[in-house]
Parts: sequence; C-alpha cells; structure tokens
Amino acid sequence: MFFKQNAESGQNKPEMSEGPMEPAVIPSQGTSESQPESGEIIAFVGEEVTFKGTIRYQGTVRVDGRLEGEIYTDGNLIIGQKAVISAKIHAGTIMCQGQITGEVEVKHRVKLLSPAVFDGTITTPLLSMDEGVIFNGTCNMPNKERKGREAKKLVVSVEEAVKVR
Repeated sequence: MFFKQNAESGQNKPEMSEGPMEPAVIPSQGTSESQPESGEIIAFVGEEVTFKGTIRYQGTVRVDGRLEGEIYTDGNLIIGQKAVISAKIHAGTIMCQGQITGEVEVKHRVKLLSPAVFDGTITTPLLSMDEGVIFNGTCNMPNKERKGREAKKLVVSVEEAVKVR
C-alpha cells in the first residue's frame, strides 16, 4: 500500500497499487488459538526476489520468491505457491504451497497444501498434507506425552520386578 498526500487537506490517503494481489495469508481450517497459524505479516519476499543468507524473525513472514540459506523463528512461515526454498528451517508453524528442499524442524505444526513439493526431513509434532502434495523424504514426529507414558511404564515394570513376594 502506498500513501499519497492530499493537497487540499494535507492528510495521507491510502492508494492501492494496480494489478492483481494474492491474499497475504493462506486460509487455514480448524486453527488452534494456542498455536496461531496466521497473523500480521511483518515481511514479504515477493515472486521476483531471490534471497541468499540467514533470516531470523518473530511474527509471520510470507515467501513467494526464491530463498536459499537458513530460517530461524518461533513464529509463522507462509510459503506461497510459486516459492522455491532450499534451506535449513527452524520455525513455530509452517504453511506451504510451494517447494521446500532441506531440513525442517517445527515446534507446532506443518501444513503442506496442494501443490506443495517437499524434499528432505521434517521434524514436527503435527503434520497435515493435502491430496496432490509431493513428499519425498522422512518425517519424525516426537510426542512428549507418549514418551512420558513409556517412561512411566518402564518404571512400573522395574518396581514390580524388584518386589519381594
């Protein structure tokens, strides 16, 4: 959005740029309030942009261009349909319609929406994938609750084994 100063009143009036605009946030279904998947976008990498390097941020970033390197955030990463990302990614939440190649570690959830293409390794507690997504790689889904139950069972079995009858 650009602002144009009104000569008569001296106030700034918003003026939209011409051309089709893609929605800023991929619509999500059934979001959890404790793990928001969208929010105010603090940065945008457009289709014609190529970026190489490391990005660190808080909040929500949308990528529609090419990105190579590393991404670190506790926030949200939205990857548009025309985006091509080759990176090591640590994020809170990822929603992807584009291409990702690399090692991905996510705290809350990953949503791969058609026509996404993924090549690499994902570590996340929650993964959803639309029909039509191409997934070439591995997925590790650590579950703290499940690990805790397994540890309790082990302790119980050890206690039972030590009982004097």
